[in-house]
Amino acid sequence: MLGNLTGWHLLIILAVVLLIFGAAKLPALAKSMGQSARILKSEIAAGKADTTADTAVSASAADVPLPTVAVPASTAIPAPQSNTPTGAIDGP
Repeated sequence: MLGNLTGWHLLIILAVVLLIFGAAKLPALAKSMGQSARILKSEIAAGKADTTADTAVSASAADVPLPTVAVPASTAIPAPQSNTPTGAIDGP
């Protein structure tokens, strides 16, 4: 899509941007875009570092076996019972 742009197209786009923002605001605009790009790069790097650290922690946690606990049959939780009596007829 952008492969069809020639030098004239870019010159026209630059002229339109210059008319919209004005010559005085272009350096400030470029500076803020550069700062935004740096912040984005640092956040992406921090996100990758967090992902790597999370993977290392989960891998080390997977190596440790969990202890097994035997539950005696006498402490088993009974099944819930319904409140409706057996043989009751619904309705008036």
